[in-house]
This record gives sequence, C-alpha cells and structure tokens, in this order.
Amino acid sequence: MTASATGAIPSADEDILPIRVGFVDDHAIVRNSFRAWLSLHANFVFAGEARSGKEAIQLVQSTPIDVLVLDVMMPGMSGLDALATIRAKTPSVAILIFSAYPEERHGPKLIRHGASGFISKSCDLSELATAIRCVSQGKHYLSDQLVARIAASKQSEPPALHDHLTRREFQIFLKLAAGARPAEIAAELNLTAKTVTMYRTRVVKKLALATNSDLTYYAIKHDLAS
Repeated sequence: MTASATGAIPSADEDILPIRVGFVDDHAIVRNSFRAWLSLHANFVFAGEARSGKEAIQLVQSTPIDVLVLDVMMPGMSGLDALATIRAKTPSVAILIFSAYPEERHGPKLIRHGASGFISKSCDLSELATAIRCVSQGKHYLSDQLVARIAASKQSEPPALHDHLTRREFQIFLKLAAGARPAEIAAELNLTAKTVTMYRTRVVKKLALATNSDLTYYAIKHDLAS
C-alpha cells in the first residue's frame, strides 16, 4: 500500500524526530488498542487521547501534537463538529480522519472541510502508520483504492446532491438526519434556533427534499447515517 500524496513517504529510519500523535474515539477499547499499537513504533509518541469532539479541542490546545487521529461520529460534539474549530485554532496540527464511514463517500468531503487525510477503520495497520507519517509532513493522504474509486466515479456518475452542501450545511444535515431537533442542534453548536432553521431550509432545497424523514432516508440511502 502506498500513499497517494506528493513526494515519497519516509521510512521510520528516516524520521529525525518522533511524531507526536493524539487519538480521539468514544470507545475505550479502541483507544487502548491504538495506544498499545502506537507503542510498537519507535518514531511515534502517544501524546494523549480524547473521547469526544469537545475533548479533542481541549487536547490540541493543551498538548503539543503533530497528528490528531480523529473519529467522526461520537456522542455530543462529533469529530465533524470539532474539525473546523481545531483547524481554525490550531492549524499546525494535521488531522487524520479514522472512521468506519465509507471512505469513497466521506474522504474527499472531509478533506475539503479541513482534514489532512481519511483512512478507514478496516485498513491494515501498516497503512495507518503510512498515513500518519504522510500527514505529519503537511501532505494529504488518500488510499490508492480511494483515489481509483473517485476517478472511476467521476467518469460514470454525476456529483451527489449533498456534495454541494457547505461544511456547516452538511454538519447540520447529518444531525437532522439522525433525529436531532433544531433547538438541540442550536445548543450544541452555539447557534440560535432561527439560524439552524435557516440552514435546514437551505439543505432541503439543495437536496430537493421536504421533511426530516426525507433527510433521514436520504442519509441512509447514501451511506451517510451514523
């Protein structure tokens, strides 16, 4: 497996300084497994962990981190919610999305929204190490398989309607599709209910839908539901 990025990926022997890695996932067993795996690599240093998007923001602001490996879907503030804040407040941190979501559907969009790379939780551990090294150099990481799928889809399929949503619209769309009410979304994202309703209006118009049930069905149909 090779990274689809500009330039060669250095081997562990070529790394001069250890890469400080933070990890964010709401499952303790996943965090423990990642920490144990990371300890096997001499050129990686475990910098800290978090269980939610909110804790992830606190982690990168309080701890020196080179690469943050970030899950997308977590209770409370998700990784998607935290992505823009982390990118704005700590732009030097590379953010590698580590998700069970289908990479061909979510990888390109999340990179457009500020992620440094996207890797599936079903990947080989050697690929995860390659991805961490890649994004630590300021490059973007997409697997060769994902690049091939994207190229094939561009030749055979028009862009999906949700690809035209802005970052905030996509964020609110996922929450509405998961059953959250505008007041709940507003409180979580520090917005007014009126603002959330405005975004909802934009979303349903762009997706040519009408009800929240339609949003949920659309999310399930396109493998966007958590």
